[in-house]
Amino acid sequence: MKLPSPISFEWDENNREKNWHKHAVHHKKIEEVFFNRPIKFFADAKHSTVEKRYLALGKTNDDCLLSIVFTIRSNKIRVISAHKQSRKEKSLYEK
Repeated sequence: MKLPSPISFEWDENNREKNWHKHAVHHKKIEEVFFNRPIKFFADAKHSTVEKRYLALGKTNDDCLLSIVFTIRSNKIRVISAHKQSRKEKSLYEK
């Protein structure tokens, strides 16, 4: 997976608010994940019917592990959803 360069984001206001209210994940924390290492990317074939979607597993600056579903539109990262990693996702990230 190759990210756009330079990395920039396009936010849908509803998704941004949903991630905060539903999962207590602030959009700035989500953005941090894309600049930190390690980060792992996976194709999200199950949800890629209209456009390609990806799953990113990574960490924030304060080491919070996040799972982020996103797509690339107009050379920008557009986050669909984000939440704290599940046990299964943590295991996948740590491999």
